[in-house]
Amino acid sequence: MLVLSLGPLQSTTLPVLATYVAFAAFLSFTAFLAARNLLGDVSLRRHALVGPPIAAIAFLAATFELPSFLALAAALAVDAAAFRYLHDLGRRLLAAAVLIHFVVSVILGAMLFALVVLIGSAPV
Repeated sequence: MLVLSLGPLQSTTLPVLATYVAFAAFLSFTAFLAARNLLGDVSLRRHALVGPPIAAIAFLAATFELPSFLALAAALAVDAAAFRYLHDLGRRLLAAAVLIHFVVSVILGAMLFALVVLIGSAPV
């Protein structure tokens, strides 16, 4: 008789899924900020498509311990494909959109991480 134990799997699945969804939402929001900065008035709803595949690349790279530069290259390529699909941009404008998205994501992510560390180190 085959018995499957799903106890440990269930206890780790929800936090991983929540982290993935939060990271995908963060990347979608920063893609929206980048597009808004570069193109003007854009829809936030359309940029919800950008974050999930990039977050999946990050999770897969971490899971399978792939080299960071390969994951970054894949994420930038997927980001460029998403921006091209959403806005049909030329090469120069597409490169600018991807670069701005990368910079905004790094800066906002560093600020949020610093805020979490600062709040975590506050005296009780």
